[in-house]
Amino acid sequence: MIIYDISQEVFSCNVYPGDPSPERHRLLQIADGDECNLTEFTMCAHNGTHVDAPYHFVEGGNTIDQVDLKRFIGYAYVTFFDGEITAEGAESILNKAREADSMCKDPADKASNRILVGGKAVVTEEAAKVFADEQIFLFGNESQTVGPEDASRAVHRIMLPAQIVLLEGIRLSGVPEGVYVLNAAPINLGGSDGAPCRAILMADKEMPR
Repeated sequence: MIIYDISQEVFSCNVYPGDPSPERHRLLQIADGDECNLTEFTMCAHNGTHVDAPYHFVEGGNTIDQVDLKRFIGYAYVTFFDGEITAEGAESILNKAREADSMCKDPADKASNRILVGGKAVVTEEAAKVFADEQIFLFGNESQTVGPEDASRAVHRIMLPAQIVLLEGIRLSGVPEGVYVLNAAPINLGGSDGAPCRAILMADKEMPR
């Protein structure tokens, strides 16, 4: 089994402009004579590698604890793209993912349900509509937001109401394009609009890429 950690380290992670950064406080330290080491930390639910729930941009939408875990865990397709993903680009990505579905060992799950895009990709509104119409489970990218950083609301308002989980801030450097099993289960933060996660990709050594 090959395992790729595609998460950022929390205390050195990228932070969306305007969001608070993670902070760590040492409450107890063995070096100071305490009986153990004990850490307290604070962070935004959207720091580093994290997932967005519909409630992030949809009043009354599902909070992170209400989202079915199958959206975060299962086969996924990894690809790479730089620049704006247009409607045509989204269709091309989906077509490649559909072709790769034959590699999935579980007929009840498909790699095309979960799309992970590496590179400096920006989802346009037109691409967001393509993904929403396809009813994919999850879309992941390396930026701290799926849409343009200075105007991300519109893309979120298309994808989140379609129940697409947004996995933002992943790191795919060194991960070959192809099919993997993704585990991006979030911390169970009741009532939250999002949550940090330790996202990993797994592949059998003999699985064709």
